[in-house]
Amino acid sequence: MPIISQFKRISDTIWEIPQDYKEGMRVPARIYATEKLVSEMDEGVVEQVTNVATLPGIQKYALCMPDGHWGYGFPIGGVAAMDERSGVISPGGIGFDVNCGMRLVLTNLTYDEVKEHMKDLVDRLFARVPAGVGSSGFVKLSHDEFRNLVEKGARWCIKNGYGWEEDLERTEEFGQISGADASTISQKAVDRGYKQIGTLGSGNHYLEIQVARRENIFDAELAEAFGLGMPDQVVIMFHCGSRGFGHQVATDYLQVFLKVMQTKYGIKVLDRELACAPLLSPEGQDYFAAMKCAINMAFVNRQVILHRIREVFSDVLRKDPADLGLHQVYDVAHNTAKLETHTIDGRQQRLLVHRKGATRAFGPGAEGLPAIYRKSGQPVIIGGSMETGSYLLAGVGSGDQTFFSTAHGSGRSMSRHKARKMFHGKTLQQDMERRGIYVRTASWSGLAEEAGAAYKNIDEVVEATEAAGISKRVARFIPVGNVKG
Repeated sequence: MPIISQFKRISDTIWEIPQDYKEGMRVPARIYATEKLVSEMDEGVVEQVTNVATLPGIQKYALCMPDGHWGYGFPIGGVAAMDERSGVISPGGIGFDVNCGMRLVLTNLTYDEVKEHMKDLVDRLFARVPAGVGSSGFVKLSHDEFRNLVEKGARWCIKNGYGWEEDLERTEEFGQISGADASTISQKAVDRGYKQIGTLGSGNHYLEIQVARRENIFDAELAEAFGLGMPDQVVIMFHCGSRGFGHQVATDYLQVFLKVMQTKYGIKVLDRELACAPLLSPEGQDYFAAMKCAINMAFVNRQVILHRIREVFSDVLRKDPADLGLHQVYDVAHNTAKLETHTIDGRQQRLLVHRKGATRAFGPGAEGLPAIYRKSGQPVIIGGSMETGSYLLAGVGSGDQTFFSTAHGSGRSMSRHKARKMFHGKTLQQDMERRGIYVRTASWSGLAEEAGAAYKNIDEVVEATEAAGISKRVARFIPVGNVKG
């Protein structure tokens, strides 16, 4: 990381890289982090966030959250808002796993009631929610049915018996983003996605049983509003996205944009990974519609996984899912680009907000929140490493400084390659079990990549978001059972 003294210190948690740092920057760049976190970031973060600041139509700042690290095009943790009329859309600002996101589910069970069943629960979840590269789900669809599904989103699941009506209200965009058009997706994308509904995938995706201990509740009023009120309450959190389908959508349109970006629209970028097109161009609109299909596919994927979770808990504990209190808290995305209205220099403006490894965090009263969270603000789900813990946060009214965006997780501090060299998956699994965390994994090497030491300190990341005034801590969850991709 370049010397912090080169940056303008706006506050204890905001570091500004001035517009004259690099030729072509249209706006300054800002990193939200404590001095410790920003000093530990890799140099690629500054290179990438300042590259983002050169994109046409960008408004105010190119941003990076406290969990930021090097990514494809944008840093992971990157946020950029583009003017709807003059701005561009870039797959590098969204990610290949479109709508990779988090879902949090309550139970009315205590840890004491669950611990004797932990191995059975995790083993059955591992069997019913396929994990790993190329895994296929139990939902059997034709290509045409899949094309219909990616336009309908999670509403398709409710209609087909894979969830409860209330789940839609507790999902970002109510589980279906409008404007998805299956005619804009390739047959190759369909081929890669139509068998993957209800699967975790690989990498940092997981399904985890967790415990909310009383001492880890930071705001009792908000915790109660989100359904947390019991001592040692068991919750389930999982993290996955649009799988091979979203990856192919991004791949397809990157190739399209690389062909037309300069020759047709005269756009030059500092990094080909920032390939883009004007949002209002035919190519930009086609990608926007295809990317929305991937957003909807991910909502469906997580909805079907929730259905399987309810089945497993019901089977093991011999109670109806409703009697077990298996209600969803929220489902929130962290790899999207969406049109939103924000205030820029005192004026309401329609913006395309790219969030790449960053989470939407709307404050109380925000348009787009369901009635149940209008007063509290949006639940924000932040995944930590499988060894440390995760968080439930809430959006706050002061979040407009980041277009109501916050961190999405711990953020890697070590490459996957280095983690595989330092840790052995089987040894790690045994060590975690001794510490009370039962893990099933699709591969030992994949487990090694996800060792807690390969990630930033989740507590430091979350505390930085609160100190910056972009989200508020509600509760911390301790892992006790984990299915790893």
